[in-house]
Amino acid sequence: MKQTPDPLSISPLAWALLGGLALIWGSSFLSNRAALEGAGVATVVFLRVLGGAVLLWIWVAVRNLPVPRDPRYLGRFLIMGLLNNAIPFSLIVWGQKHIDSGLASILNASTAIFGALIAALVFADERLSPRKMTGIAIGFAGVVVAIGPDALRGFDLTSAGQLAILGASLSYGFAGAYARFAIKGLRPEVSAAGMLTGGAIWTLPILLITEGMPSLDYAPSVWFAMLWLGFGCSALAYLLYYRILALAGAANLALVTLLIPPVAIVAGWAVYDERLGWAEGAGFALLALGLMILNRHPSKRVAPAKTP
Repeated sequence: MKQTPDPLSISPLAWALLGGLALIWGSSFLSNRAALEGAGVATVVFLRVLGGAVLLWIWVAVRNLPVPRDPRYLGRFLIMGLLNNAIPFSLIVWGQKHIDSGLASILNASTAIFGALIAALVFADERLSPRKMTGIAIGFAGVVVAIGPDALRGFDLTSAGQLAILGASLSYGFAGAYARFAIKGLRPEVSAAGMLTGGAIWTLPILLITEGMPSLDYAPSVWFAMLWLGFGCSALAYLLYYRILALAGAANLALVTLLIPPVAIVAGWAVYDERLGWAEGAGFALLALGLMILNRHPSKRVAPAKTP
């Protein structure tokens, strides 16, 4: 079993790729907001998953990677596309109609907390140790603080937007658990292309029913945002993700969860003058502490890598 490298021993290449992935996924929240200025939620999500799927299938074809012929994978790609793409992307984009990009990125960092909790409930080898329970508890405390007391006084669209982001994180957690056996043994590029295709199949009818055929008459900024969501935040991000996984291991890859919110917060401030309050900052600090505790492994223990 391959040992996970210590964060201090990660190669400069792995650190560079990790930073690049954080910049890409951090920019997705800004891109969502920009795309929503001219397109509907279903359009943004469909064009993102479709664009990412097309680009990754081209990559698979150019690299001549093996594609599974077992028809059971068609159903698995549909389930993965639903849990890892269609549901969370839709909830995040809709949520960002009502909350700022920075807050959305902070709440989205709870993905790792939900993932650890679901894995502990599903898999015998992922039991909740005292360390994990502490990390999860602190992480959820951070979510509560980031949401703030106002959400407890009255339910409005802001509250709904926050819950939508948390719903996306929960869906990612279920996707991670399902992926552990559903796409085991496949090349990661093929898995990513398959699940994005599944996401496109789910979102197309929703698009046609709720918004109709896209007019495609969008401002350049809207087009750029949607193209970046498909090319950068989906296709390129998946390629970087699995490259980092191979170089540094799953525990170190989890560091990207802590790097995404600062990128999204700065981008939202620079472009849209978004400003977060003390509650959001304190909530992120607690979330970061919980994630660090959750992902800290005893020095002599070797942890198996997990893929989302």
